[in-house]
Amino acid sequence: MTTRAEFLGSIRQEMAKTRGLFDASPVPRSADARQAEEVVRRQMLERWPQALERFREEYEGVAGVFHRVSSIGEVPGVIRRIAHERRAKNVLSWHPGALGLDLRESLGCEGLAVSVAPDGHPDAAARATHRDVAARAEIGVTGVDWALAETGTLVLVSGTGRPRSTSLLPATHVAVFGRDSLVESLEQTGVMLEALHVDPARSMSGAVINFITGPSRTADIELTLTRGVHGPKEVHAIFVESR
Repeated sequence: MTTRAEFLGSIRQEMAKTRGLFDASPVPRSADARQAEEVVRRQMLERWPQALERFREEYEGVAGVFHRVSSIGEVPGVIRRIAHERRAKNVLSWHPGALGLDLRESLGCEGLAVSVAPDGHPDAAARATHRDVAARAEIGVTGVDWALAETGTLVLVSGTGRPRSTSLLPATHVAVFGRDSLVESLEQTGVMLEALHVDPARSMSGAVINFITGPSRTADIELTLTRGVHGPKEVHAIFVESR
């Protein structure tokens, strides 16, 4: 019988035979996270158009669907079309305070049942009710904290009014973001997360950070790829030029 030490030793031996695809080293942490964040924001003021195009290319490369609208007022129309194409009737969104838009006002009269995440600190019964609603919803609408251009990744931080169930349980996830969410690299994303957690006014205790790169994909032992087993089958990103 192979022992644990022997098993791990054989893995190390095989890994040593193949050189890594690239040299990797940790990035030094900034002594002043807020100053580093400001540097990134200044860089993105000029470079956001290139970052957006890179994001679109990478996002579509992992089977994401990209939309671009001029204003936040056009977002409900995009969601309405997505719902119509999928014959969806139930839409769940972050709380309007977190999303920046109340879809109940714009979609509720369109024959769609629109629910929003509770704000504040709901009790256990309210949380359980919300989970049931999220499990039945066909479309989940969220905002985006950062849109990572180099991999086409959506970064979402859970918290009050923005539960992770909204992006994970419905079969279709729709994420809404603007140019202020764009970053070019994982290094820049790390800078922004550092700044988030050193600021008591912005950090959210116990928050979960989700990195979402395309639809959920699962492959069994025979490498048969299936979408939507552990998350949405479809992901849509709506870029709003002016929020």
